[in-house]
Amino acid sequence: MKNLKDLFHHELKDMYSAESQLKALLPKMIEAATNKELKSAFEDHLKQTESHLNTVKEICQELGIKPGGEKCKGMEGLVKEAEHRMEDAEKGNARDAAMISAAQRIEHYEIAGYGSAKEYARSLGETSAREKIDKLLDEDAKCNEILNDIAIFNVNPKAN
Repeated sequence: MKNLKDLFHHELKDMYSAESQLKALLPKMIEAATNKELKSAFEDHLKQTESHLNTVKEICQELGIKPGGEKCKGMEGLVKEAEHRMEDAEKGNARDAAMISAAQRIEHYEIAGYGSAKEYARSLGETSAREKIDKLLDEDAKCNEILNDIAIFNVNPKAN
């Protein structure tokens, strides 16, 4: 990477990989969740993740780059951690709480990545990409809030 444009393109490819890995993880989380509200949140997040993949792909096409080719090592680690939490925690509220924590770490990772990409797009004058990324950021922040509310008002008190 020699300049901000290269870095921006790399970030988009990285986020495409991150979303792809999350898309593979979420069905496992849906299956493992015992709390109905959490299961529903994960189902909604899977749909959102599929939409995010399409949006990142669309941005890449507009910029003339291929979205694949990068393996997001950060997300790879977060996915492995989430899988370990699902395996290690006892089925029920404790595992649901552990999955919420893992999912929130993933959301924060995505927020950081999209936040950087948004600023790169702004600096490069890529208005369309910036606007689309801003929407992704808003959706990830809302997902994090939903998970937080499920933890605070539902799962964590029951796991205590």
